[in-house]
Amino acid sequence: MTALEKATGDVVFKFEPFVLHVLCRELQDAQLLHSVAIDSGFRNSGITVGKGGKITMAVRSTHCLEVPLSHKGRLMVPEEYIEFLVHVANQKMEENI
Repeated sequence: MTALEKATGDVVFKFEPFVLHVLCRELQDAQLLHSVAIDSGFRNSGITVGKGGKITMAVRSTHCLEVPLSHKGRLMVPEEYIEFLVHVANQKMEENI
């Protein structure tokens, strides 16, 4: 809260989701891993094939959070809401683990 009170610009509370990139030798390997990721609840997972044939499978969680807290140095939410956001972000971190 002390840092927020001193902020002169815009402040955003941000929690990034879990991401794991796996380089795969064969497309079939990436497809199998993709199926496992989706079945495990990682719905934002996907496969990318680069120009050189490099196959990357990305396991991605949907547990993200991005909330503006202040604008031009003015706090836009009460302290109680910030405490709530921290609690939600900590729960998301536990789900990532």
